[in-house]
Amino acid sequence: MKQTIKKFLGLLFFFCIILWGQRGIAEDLNNLTEISAVTAVTLDATTGKVLFAKNPNLKIPPASTVKLITAMVVLDKLPLNKKVVISKTAAETPSVAPLLKEGEVYTVNNLLYLLLMKSSNQAAVALAEEVAGSEEKFALYMNQKAKELGLNNSYFISASGLPSPGQYTTAYDLALILYQALKYPLIKEIIGTHTKIISSEGGRVLVVKNTNHLLEDPELKDYILGGKTGFTRASKHCLVTASKVHNRLIITSVLGAPSRESLWRDSKELIKFSQLVLENKAEPLYLNTVVTSQVPISHVSKTKLFKANSVVKASSKKSKTLVQKSSKKSKAIASTSKTSKKAKTLTANKTKNNKNKALATKTSKNHKKRS
Repeated sequence: MKQTIKKFLGLLFFFCIILWGQRGIAEDLNNLTEISAVTAVTLDATTGKVLFAKNPNLKIPPASTVKLITAMVVLDKLPLNKKVVISKTAAETPSVAPLLKEGEVYTVNNLLYLLLMKSSNQAAVALAEEVAGSEEKFALYMNQKAKELGLNNSYFISASGLPSPGQYTTAYDLALILYQALKYPLIKEIIGTHTKIISSEGGRVLVVKNTNHLLEDPELKDYILGGKTGFTRASKHCLVTASKVHNRLIITSVLGAPSRESLWRDSKELIKFSQLVLENKAEPLYLNTVVTSQVPISHVSKTKLFKANSVVKASSKKSKTLVQKSSKKSKAIASTSKTSKKAKTLTANKTKNNKNKALATKTSKNHKKRS
């Protein structure tokens, strides 16, 4: 009898642990925040599987994330110890501090640190001029590189990422760009560096600090390999990040976040979500939302990211139902509109005919009187 009670209590305790664990996972899923960026992708680069996608092929200005392509082209074309003179054009390019001065000389290596860590637009222009003579000609190499990498939805005009009409990429393409960039040992080293001291040939010392705050996040210190930030008024806040999760290379790509804080938060939650998917605690999630403009700068809707598997399926069915209802409603409205227009046309024609008849009768009478 005592043994039976012990077994029963043991089983009860075991099931309580299981239920508590499941409850903890559910609470973790429900407590995770929402993705506020316009477009985002989480890519398992080890297998090529997309774990999360929100408007993954939406074209958007790349901002400074384009500097990853710039760095790859530079490394393909120039030796690291080559000395580069800062031109007047480069010196006058709008950029963040530390500002480079016309006539200063830096090595390609040092300019790459400024380019990728501090996101210097001046360094981008200086390197582009050294490779091709001008930023415009350098863009030809950038697009050639994009084609070699198999990018289908990207087109580049500037080496810096400064606003240029017709320049665009997507969250998915950006994830592929970082994946390819990591194959360059120096790029991998630079984007994972917190602080770097460099100097010009004339002895000017510059302290360069990485713009990617996730490198300093205590929760991610065991995961983050590095990444590249970006910002323009059109593209808003952007970040592409590489991390290691369960020995998998995970790349998160976020474009169009409304603030720097939401950018860090979105990226962190995507990394957490990838961990849950790899642990089979959540399913991959694919979302499409309505974006009303070519450059979706006013996109403010938030999409719930973390849901239990059953909820995801239910949400998917609900979305389809809503789309179908919306489609039927639109057709009904269109039909009503057509009917209304037709009725108005018939009424107008009828009125016109009546007027013509009255006029003809009046003319006939007058004719008779004159006769």
